[in-house]
Amino acid sequence: MKISYNWLNDYIDIDVDPNKLADILTNIGLEVEGIEQFEEVRGGMKGLIIGEVLTCEKHPNADKLSITTVNTGKGNPLKIVCGAPNVAPKQKVVVATPGTILFVGDKEFTIQKTKIRGAESEGMICAEDEIGIGTVHEGILVLDEKAVPGTSAADYFQIVSDTVFEIGLTPNRIDAASHFGTARDLAAFFSLLGKVNLRKPDISSFASDNNSFHIPIEIKDSEGCRRFTGLTISDLDVKPSPKWLQRKLKSIGLSPINNIVDVTNFVLHELGQPLHAYDANKLNGKKIIVQRLPSGTRFITLDEEERELSDEDIMVCDAKEPVCIAGVFGGLDSGITENTKAIFLESAYFDPVLVRRTARRHDLNTDSSFRFERGVDPENTLYALKRAAILIKELAGGKITSEALDIHSVPVKAVVLDISFEHIDRLIGKSLDKKILRNILQSLDFEIKKEGKEQFTLRVPPYRVDVTREADVIEEILRIYGYNKIEISDKLNASLSYVDQPENEIMVDKVSNFLSANGFHEIMSNSLTKKDYYLDLTTYPEDKLVNILNPLSNELNVMRQTLLFNGLEAIAYNMNHKNQNLRLYEYGRVYSLKSKNTAQFKNFHEVPSFGLFITGDHDEQSWAIPDSSSTFFQLKAFYQNLIQYIGVDPKVFDVKLINNQKDIFSGGLHYFHKNNIVIKAGSIHPDILQQFDIEKEVFFSEINWEYLITLVDRKNRFNEMCRYPEVRRDLALLIDEDISYSSIEKIAFQTENNLLKRVNLFDYYKGKNIPEGKKSYAVSFVLQDQKKTLTDKEIEKIMEKISDNLKKDLHAELR
Repeated sequence: MKISYNWLNDYIDIDVDPNKLADILTNIGLEVEGIEQFEEVRGGMKGLIIGEVLTCEKHPNADKLSITTVNTGKGNPLKIVCGAPNVAPKQKVVVATPGTILFVGDKEFTIQKTKIRGAESEGMICAEDEIGIGTVHEGILVLDEKAVPGTSAADYFQIVSDTVFEIGLTPNRIDAASHFGTARDLAAFFSLLGKVNLRKPDISSFASDNNSFHIPIEIKDSEGCRRFTGLTISDLDVKPSPKWLQRKLKSIGLSPINNIVDVTNFVLHELGQPLHAYDANKLNGKKIIVQRLPSGTRFITLDEEERELSDEDIMVCDAKEPVCIAGVFGGLDSGITENTKAIFLESAYFDPVLVRRTARRHDLNTDSSFRFERGVDPENTLYALKRAAILIKELAGGKITSEALDIHSVPVKAVVLDISFEHIDRLIGKSLDKKILRNILQSLDFEIKKEGKEQFTLRVPPYRVDVTREADVIEEILRIYGYNKIEISDKLNASLSYVDQPENEIMVDKVSNFLSANGFHEIMSNSLTKKDYYLDLTTYPEDKLVNILNPLSNELNVMRQTLLFNGLEAIAYNMNHKNQNLRLYEYGRVYSLKSKNTAQFKNFHEVPSFGLFITGDHDEQSWAIPDSSSTFFQLKAFYQNLIQYIGVDPKVFDVKLINNQKDIFSGGLHYFHKNNIVIKAGSIHPDILQQFDIEKEVFFSEINWEYLITLVDRKNRFNEMCRYPEVRRDLALLIDEDISYSSIEKIAFQTENNLLKRVNLFDYYKGKNIPEGKKSYAVSFVLQDQKKTLTDKEIEKIMEKISDNLKKDLHAELR
């Protein structure tokens, strides 16, 4: 939101430097994110002065040039070579002195002392396009003869410069989304330093001239529209706005259109109340009806785009058809044109939730919807209407040809709160004088209905939609009084609390450090994502999505069920920027419904998860390492090392193979513990990658962190280094093609869990001399006894048991 320093001074006298004012605004809760200088004319006409042409003679070496002498009010007259055909003695002109920077279009150039065809030139006599006030370049700009040489051009043309603050307005502070709203906060702050005069625009001159053009108002949608005010103005003249109004709008980045539209924009940014003007002669039946229309109704908005309405859209209609999407955007057919002679002026209060939904549904974000969505002042509609009517009558002529109609469907009730002095002192951390409290509250329009020994009873102004509790009022007091004025106590209070072990934050940091040390980069993404990603998926079904009631856009309309798609977006972005070899991880929450299509609070499931992504080359290119691509087994090594690193025994999982899954993985593994999926890992299906235009294979694993951390061994275990040797035995196994290595490993440890230390698959073969449907695994088994050296007989007995169990359970054959 842009706020003009000069504009603020219309309502409050500010005698502090703009930079100091920016600090004050930030301290009272209106954070200034940037300060920029507004120049009505680019460059501010610096270096341009008024001069008088004393002499004008033809240049001896050029037919189209003249040599002039110009009095600039200081020192000797300047010699200037001029090429304009209309230059003549006694003219008052604008002179650019040496060093002046002129701007013409997107170009700029600096005036210097020079020689033109042998004649000295000490400046330049300017045309209107060269000083930024017009487009004419056929000759120099000749001023009124009363112009005084030596006067700065900026003073002569009354060029105004301004300081504009860019305020990062938080959603709860819509009361400050106007110049008067900002001035009100500043007045509350300065009132602590002395008496302040906050000037609200005067509307006492408002009066209806007659009632010759009465347009009745009917509210059929009392939920969507709680108050609607309007009047007509006739016999007006639509034309460009005066300079002062154009200047104010330009200073905050708005382009002037005409005097009618400009007044509505001006009042919007002055008071925070959106207005809309209709061409009254284009209203069918000369009637206004606020209602909702059937879904599918077509409507053409001011941007000439035809839109399909929903039955949830609040519409302003005439007797025949819709003329405006209430609170969002006007219609094309009823808009103001240069031929408009009569208008119907609207000022209303529309339901914030319904306006927000409509704006998102139609992908429209206007200054009007921005304010209605957050809640405008329901008590300000009639005041703003009269303010605008006075200005339109002043700038466009005409007469107010109806009464100011004010229709209330459902009055907005103000919040009344009891504020305890004890609670104020406790929350602020300092005891404040009641006079200071009273001053701050009244400056912010809080009405003190009753004051007792222990509390205030306050009426909260309806425009403060964010103030609903005692703590909210205390926050208002503190931000105006000043956070920096609260002294830091010498006393430190502390309490001891028991934290469940292992502590989640410590474990998350431990895993993050582990992954970062192994070449992974952490990514952070939005928990909101696109619903389209989940269409036709079985792993993450669409009917378990948590939908957003008022989505910011169709790109952010559901809560994510998985970290996968956010990671693929990051991978696609990096690949588009030539960063092909990636190892990424994210820690975040995923969301789903426990029961399908039942959006109740107790039905929401929120799970913290880790997501790991690998794609591209296995290692950076090097002469010492052959080029190779990343593989699933590389990813598997990382997540298995991770779970061991935090103290989880991989043997607790039941591992099952994923073969040709149709939606997420083309192949991979699921890790189960007591029928709960703890880890999903695999190669992302090409159909998914195609959605993101990713051509390289991507390997992904998602860890249910909430469940995994419950499996962490909480005891620190230390084993003495064994003094006795390890023994290795190998088996060459012929097994069915669908049997996984994890099945072999599981049976081996079930057979001998004490002496068997490690199992490893070191060779795999499928092809010639291997029967169809079979494969060959070469598996090593490492045995060790902590108390003695194993004998051959003991070793053979153990290996015989393992072989028998593999034959029995897996039908394995020894080769």
